[in-house]
Amino acid sequence: MPEVSDGRTSPPDGVAVSRRGLLAGAGAVAITAAGTAAGTVAAGTWGADVALAQSDAAQSDAAESVAAGADADAFGPVTVRPGDFRYDNLLRGNNFRFVGRPEEIRVVGSTDQVVRAVSEAVRSGRRVAVRSGGHCFENFTADPAVRVLLDLSPMDAVGYDAGRRAFSVQPGATLGHVYRTLLKGWGVTIPGGGCPEVGAGGHFAGGGYGPLSRRYGSVVDHLYGVEVVVVDRDGTARAVVATREPDDPHRDLWWAHTGGGGGNFGVVTRYWLRSPGVTGTDPSRLLPTAPQRMLQYVVIWSWEHITEKALTGLLRNFGTWHERNSAPGSPYAGLYGILQLSHRAGGTVMLVAQIDADLPDADSMVTGFASAVTAGLDLTPALDIRRTMPWLHRMTWPGTGEPGDVITRRYKIKAGYLRRSFTETQLAAIHRNLTNSTGGPNAGMLLIGYGGQVRAVAPGATAIAQRDVVMKAVYQTIWEDEKEDKANLAWVRGFYHDVYAETGGVPVPGEVNDGSYINYPDADLADPACNTSGVPAHTLYYKDNYPRLQRVKARWDPRNVFRHALAIDPPQAG
Repeated sequence: MPEVSDGRTSPPDGVAVSRRGLLAGAGAVAITAAGTAAGTVAAGTWGADVALAQSDAAQSDAAESVAAGADADAFGPVTVRPGDFRYDNLLRGNNFRFVGRPEEIRVVGSTDQVVRAVSEAVRSGRRVAVRSGGHCFENFTADPAVRVLLDLSPMDAVGYDAGRRAFSVQPGATLGHVYRTLLKGWGVTIPGGGCPEVGAGGHFAGGGYGPLSRRYGSVVDHLYGVEVVVVDRDGTARAVVATREPDDPHRDLWWAHTGGGGGNFGVVTRYWLRSPGVTGTDPSRLLPTAPQRMLQYVVIWSWEHITEKALTGLLRNFGTWHERNSAPGSPYAGLYGILQLSHRAGGTVMLVAQIDADLPDADSMVTGFASAVTAGLDLTPALDIRRTMPWLHRMTWPGTGEPGDVITRRYKIKAGYLRRSFTETQLAAIHRNLTNSTGGPNAGMLLIGYGGQVRAVAPGATAIAQRDVVMKAVYQTIWEDEKEDKANLAWVRGFYHDVYAETGGVPVPGEVNDGSYINYPDADLADPACNTSGVPAHTLYYKDNYPRLQRVKARWDPRNVFRHALAIDPPQAG
């Protein structure tokens, strides 16, 4: 169950702010086992059709499976159990609120090792979970019921598979590593998130997005195929390759990984990426060309001078601009904006704009955007910075996007999609909660620009159902001490419920709201004490795509091996 992970961006250079609190910012050689020179791949890897399963039935299905290469050359497997001095070092993911106690942590380096580990777990009746980057916001990999934790971090190869005419990315590769390798080798990129330490494993499967998504769509709009370790009804574990080819008998498994979330169908051991409709064999033309330079504009205002009119005006204007400039093909589709509002205790409100500096009229578009967001408001910035920098510099800056403190990182994130601007009632609720006495300095919210090319894809073409949206809203709080858990959780839950009070405390799909984003998982949506709408969590995340996801679940995980607090349930018999 690869963990879900986010598509957020990082704070601007030189601005002292809580890093996860400010998502925006400016957010050769096939490195590692991917090969030794641009355009090459490791011997015996991608494209080899070799059975990986452990039974005769799986051996006969060799055309479905892909070898991970010579196991002798792969890292691991390494098994770490309680009592081993390495155990505590490998136990935690990114959110220190959640710490499991598995019987073993299996560190794996190849698809074959994953198959064996899953086989052993199933045979022994032990619950298994999978971690690639470790950025899951909930306890999917730290559930006390998990007995075997698979650590995929050594599986971080990025390279080009000439046989499939697609780029191969293993789940343990961080986004920063993916961007560096694709740029160095071929000058291309993907529209993924701006936190470079997030792992591809969960980010891709959940429908990752980032600073280039308004221009190029979601990451999964470029997903050609997946390799997934699944478990058959008889308990046999095997690796299956599924692609978007219309005649692929496993195409439904590919579709489920285009936004169906990590941890629902099996263990992803490899992704292949190629933009739809491209032709030829030149790798440099098979994914979007990476920008050469990024223009970033940052404006920060002090809360000391923010009135209710100013705050709600910024939110309203930001939303209106996105309503008007988020159609596919819009000249503004290349502009990515984020409005970050800390709680008053945090002291600042920030607007960030990013754009490919070499797009026509890039500078004037940024100026026009900032003017539209501040129109009619009497605001004097405390800081106003406009910089142009190499695109790769911002997208791979180490450490950006990490929450809180190095010793204790604790946070709670909630989210919602928006089809248009917040209502006046919602705007009043936002101001009320950002100025109350219970929020902390690392609490607040963000509005993140979305839409553009994302809206060019039909809701059923991928598992991402929320295609007719223009923004994502994020509500968050970050703290450092376990003793502060209760107060922080109460604040962010109260904030969220207040904003969506008219729809049972959650963003029920409608004229304004459109559910939530599975890569920002929030177990509260499945809790009737928090979600009083009567609309189930799976509708908020997947809308009309959920029944199809259930059918995929029934076919590829008939034993329900892969599950977590927000997992896709098998269809009810009847």
